[in-house]
Amino acid sequence: MEDKGVMNSAILAFVRAYELIASGSSGEVSESEITPAQSVADYEELEREDSFDPELLAKTVVIKLNGGLGTSMGLEKVKSLLEVRPGVAFLDLMSRQILSLRAETGGEVRFLLMNSNASSDDTRSYLSASVPEIGDPGDLELLQNWAPKLDRETLEPVSHPANPDLEWCPPGHADVYPTLEGSGWLDRLLSDGVKYAFISNSDNLGAVLDPTLLSYFAKGDSPFLMEVTRRTEADKKGGHLATRKEDGRLLLREVAQCPDEDLDSFQDIERHQFFNTNNIWVNLEKLKEVMTATGGVLELPVIRNAKTVDPRDSSTTAIYQLEQAMGSAIECFDGAAAVNVPRSRFAPVKGTTDLFALRSDAYEVSEDGRVQLLPSRKGKPPVVKFSSEYKLVDALENLGQPSLLEAEVLEVNGPVKFAEGVVIKGRVTISNPSSEVKTVASGVYSDQVVSL
Repeated sequence: MEDKGVMNSAILAFVRAYELIASGSSGEVSESEITPAQSVADYEELEREDSFDPELLAKTVVIKLNGGLGTSMGLEKVKSLLEVRPGVAFLDLMSRQILSLRAETGGEVRFLLMNSNASSDDTRSYLSASVPEIGDPGDLELLQNWAPKLDRETLEPVSHPANPDLEWCPPGHADVYPTLEGSGWLDRLLSDGVKYAFISNSDNLGAVLDPTLLSYFAKGDSPFLMEVTRRTEADKKGGHLATRKEDGRLLLREVAQCPDEDLDSFQDIERHQFFNTNNIWVNLEKLKEVMTATGGVLELPVIRNAKTVDPRDSSTTAIYQLEQAMGSAIECFDGAAAVNVPRSRFAPVKGTTDLFALRSDAYEVSEDGRVQLLPSRKGKPPVVKFSSEYKLVDALENLGQPSLLEAEVLEVNGPVKFAEGVVIKGRVTISNPSSEVKTVASGVYSDQVVSL
């Protein structure tokens, strides 16, 4: 790790994770150890703030986790370069939000991007060319670390001479903590009077800086605040918030940490009602205190992710990737809290269905970089379902864009193309069983099944 240039703080974090796994720790959290999450505040009951306090903004840094490539969607570049509207990428929107706040308040709202080696060049080039007013991209960057993949049988670093790059993996988005420390940014921010960090994924366009939440976090003097939202049936396999019986601390339990016999309870969305949006608020002074007290390492749970060294070739060596979730740090802080936020603050683009919905008229993009459902949607996004033909972004280019303003569910099966003027209302399924592309004619389609 030293030879690869990994910073010492990340090496210490990996050593601790390795020792946990090598000691036989499964990292599992049984149902008997926890209760449903207690004392979760509700956003709707908070004291509302319609505008930002410039003094608080001056003490705040916005950090976006921007290391991911859109490979699952057929991209060979950083995911945040996907366009929401023609010529408007995720990175444009994030930059607009920061620039708008600076213009409104006159304060220097700080902005950092946690890039990976794979996303750094794309991100820097785009910002330099398209948003130069945001600042020098090199001064906005946190660079993610690397961790070795481990041979599943020996727990030694795996060897893969055919492609040595595949011997390494990112350590998960909890790497933001050792990266802040090891890069010197944590001390630099603190010395500049910055106390609060809002951290979120760059592909979650609902994760914008919010005056009500910033004020609530600052006034509450909590060391750590997690934004959660209500689980639905679609979320039951994702991690949930809970309270540990032993010490009353909140914790995040992922499905990989759930014993098989507790899976039914894990997926019970009435029992475990809240999941992590990965929108996190951190008091940087408290983060520094906790990391110093624990030798520079947050004592996070470890997820042992079983894969093969070449994820595209199941015949290659079986390995473990040791990963840690950013949100799991909630259990490291006395007084950590959670707030139940509207679902609109969780709008990640994980696949082409999300992107297709986001590009529709059900959403509006404001001048200050916010992407919001139209008020008539009452907070409920349209649901889009595609057959396998549309897994890759390129497949959307010739698909056309119908109106989804009044759509509940649009399901598309087979190769089709929407003509101009197609309006979807309610629940509509469009099917083409042939391999030939067929056109959905202009018109209104409402609560019906269309066979082409």
